[in-house]
Parts: sequence; C-alpha cells; structure tokens
Amino acid sequence: MASMVRRTAPVTDPAAWPGPSQATPGGVVTPLSEVTFAVVDVETTGMSPDRAALTEVAAALFRGGECLRTFQSLVDPGMPIPPRIIAMTGITDSMVRGAPPASSVLPCLMEVIGDAVVVGHNVRFDLAFLNAASAQAGLGRIGNPILDTLALSRRFFTGDFPKYSLGALASALGLAHRPTHRSLDDVLATADLLHLLIEVGSGYGVRVLADLVESPDASADACGATRPVR
Repeated sequence: MASMVRRTAPVTDPAAWPGPSQATPGGVVTPLSEVTFAVVDVETTGMSPDRAALTEVAAALFRGGECLRTFQSLVDPGMPIPPRIIAMTGITDSMVRGAPPASSVLPCLMEVIGDAVVVGHNVRFDLAFLNAASAQAGLGRIGNPILDTLALSRRFFTGDFPKYSLGALASALGLAHRPTHRSLDDVLATADLLHLLIEVGSGYGVRVLADLVESPDASADACGATRPVR
C-alpha cells in the first residue's frame, strides 16, 4: 500500500508532526502496537453543536491492529432532521424516533472509550458535538489525547491527492471499509486509515505514541466545530 503514493522526506523530529508530543495518560513512550485507540464518529442534524444535535454515534477499540470492541447507537436529537442531512446520511426522523437521548447514550460511549487515545477523521468535529452534548447532560467532557487521521494524512501524503476526505482516501488507498455517512461504517474506514498511517509512519521511524498523539489541551470546544471532511 505504501508504494501507491509519493513520500516526503522522513520526519524524525516529533515537533514537526501534526500534533505536539506531550505527556499523555497513555504514556509518551508506549509503543504504538501497545496503544489502545478508540476510533469515533458521529452523525448530526447540522454542522454546529450550538444549533444541531447528535443522531448517531459509534466507537471501536483497537490495539495492535485488532478490533477489541464496537459500539453504535442511534440518538434522538430532539429536533427534526433537515432534508439535506437525511439525503446525506440516510438517517430519518422515523429512525431516531424512540431512540435513546444523548444523555443515555453518552455514558455507554464514554465507558467504551475509557482512557484510550481518541481517533477520528477531523476528530475535533466529532469531539465538539460529543462534548457539547455531554455538557448539556451534565456529564464530564472527553479530555483524552486525540489523533486526527485527516491531519496525519495531509502530512504523510502531502500533495498526493486532490482531496483528503475520508471517502476520497478510502477509494484512493483501497481501504477495506468505505465510509457511508453512517457512524460505524465511518469508524471502520477511519480505523483502516489509521492502521495504514501507522504502517507508513514506521518507515519514518515512528514507533511510539509521542510521535503521533495530539495534546488534549488542543480542545475541540476551544477551536469550535468545523465542517466534517468525510
């Protein structure tokens, strides 16, 4: 797979990577093969957590390339889903009618995530919605270390692709799973991309968590949600 794209010069200074190398709950010198990653994805009624709400969440735990656990749930957003969102995700008002509210779903999701490194494609979008919903429910925010496959893809594959959306990368790189704007499908596609990026990174001498992980202080809330790149 690595031969499919042009490579930039090897990066040996962790400070040059998308996220700063800092102490994290997972331990900065933890070999990547021993790190537990929680890949997450959300579907929503819109682009801003101030005006929109969750309709679906999913997460999958991985360690050493092995899927340890998955979680997926529709969520009652408490508001109508706009037609353009229905057209994009296929999630309709009738599908979420009777689904649990975010206040019931999020504790289950957080239990799955635990203290794992949270991974997503444009992960700040997902975390902005999750943390906004958590705040509304009186729950704690997700402050785990984070890893953004969008940022890493742009770094590893600089100039190799016209688009770095999850769908475009899944197609160009021949990933086993393809995103569908449904949470679990997108989680599995993101996990495929994560594992490929770790494989490519090993050629640059990337071996430990500190080489990849972003600081939890670079919070999604502080940056604000951005349009998902899917």
